[in-house]
Amino acid sequence: MNLNVSRTTSTTRTCLAVVLAAGEGTRMKSAKPKVLHHVANRSLLGHVLATLTEAGATRYAVVVGPDRADVEKETHRILPDASIFVQRERLGTGHAVLSAREALAQKPDDVIVAYADTPLVTKETFAKLRAPLAEGAAVVVMAFEAADPTGYGRLITSGDQLLAIREHKDATEAERTITLCNGGLMAIRGDVALMLLDKVGNDNAKNEYYLTDIVEIAHTAGLRAVVTVVPEEEVHGVNDRAQLATAERMIQSRLREATMAAGTTLVAPETIFLSYDTKLGTDVIVEPHVVFGPGVTVETGVTIHSFSYLEGTHVSAGAGIGPFARLRPGAAIGAKAKVGNFVEIKNTDLGAGAKVSHLTYLGDAKVGAETNIGAGTITCNYDGYNKHLTQIGEGAFIGSNSSLVAPVTIGDGAFVGSGSVITDSVPPDALALGRGRQVTKEDWAVAFRAKAKAAKGK
Repeated sequence: MNLNVSRTTSTTRTCLAVVLAAGEGTRMKSAKPKVLHHVANRSLLGHVLATLTEAGATRYAVVVGPDRADVEKETHRILPDASIFVQRERLGTGHAVLSAREALAQKPDDVIVAYADTPLVTKETFAKLRAPLAEGAAVVVMAFEAADPTGYGRLITSGDQLLAIREHKDATEAERTITLCNGGLMAIRGDVALMLLDKVGNDNAKNEYYLTDIVEIAHTAGLRAVVTVVPEEEVHGVNDRAQLATAERMIQSRLREATMAAGTTLVAPETIFLSYDTKLGTDVIVEPHVVFGPGVTVETGVTIHSFSYLEGTHVSAGAGIGPFARLRPGAAIGAKAKVGNFVEIKNTDLGAGAKVSHLTYLGDAKVGAETNIGAGTITCNYDGYNKHLTQIGEGAFIGSNSSLVAPVTIGDGAFVGSGSVITDSVPPDALALGRGRQVTKEDWAVAFRAKAKAAKGK
């Protein structure tokens, strides 16, 4: 029987992604399943689902373990239409894929089998994995040349065809000398996927149903199986904290390279930590030891000085940030504005050209263009129950060490004297003073010292 069929290369071909996310990851020593641990501020599962989407997957079947509502929630947060299937018994990878039988039975053109704990596979690799299916292959296996093949399944080939995958425990001594190894991911032609999977048995060292057995089954059925070779880095899986750190390092390296290629200067790239969604414009300069949390956009010509942390923030063109600045979610920094050292800003619009140079907290505020905020100023935004808004107009001047007790409005061009506690709104162009009157007593210190000295001598 020969079921090899030539396929169309049209982009309208359907692709089902079966993502195996049932592993508990006990080596992580965590109450959280390993696929929900983060690299570059995105879950491992999130990285895999996002890359599959970029690679053209049209439907998703995510296989989870029993009682894993947390994994299901993360899946639907990312892809609301994804189907969830539960693998109730841990009987191997072939068994896991068959947990999604209902989705496979719909016979998509292509099926990709991916692992939620392998976040470094690129969209280009997923595309390469699918391509031979359009040329008649029934099974495509992602492979790599292993520096140390111990523990990996070996790929047994003849010419350009893959004959079998032998798991390490089941391999002969001769087969263990093979360095071309199984990377885990597969693409399967949708019209034969269930037929191949249903023929997988468990006659092996672990008594499990190996997904890899479909290669030999396909060969026996007269179907063609082939290999797509990728760099070893891409097959890196995460099973413990050390491997999680390695994945973080690899992804950060990719993000840094892409950022610099797009026109951003990273003065010391190895010290900069980016999120999966960090957006930095051209001619941005990032000094050493800056961390970008999720949701940051920085426009062109911005300088971010050392030891600053940004999250959920938009920084407009030409602004200056830091050093030692913290921009929290909801911070919007206007063009050519300045946020200096030891300044924290949260949920605040800072107008164009405004200056907050040092030692200041602005939370739940709107600050007009060209306003100057003096050192030690704070917006007192929380009354113990609710947050309140502080509004400061354009061209205002807030003196150092001032406390603005929200809700309060400071008008355009108004001045607030240093050391003031402002509880009432200030009209435009007014001066507000909210401090005790200074009292000076001439020669008081002389008398005090004399009295103190006499008391000490007794």
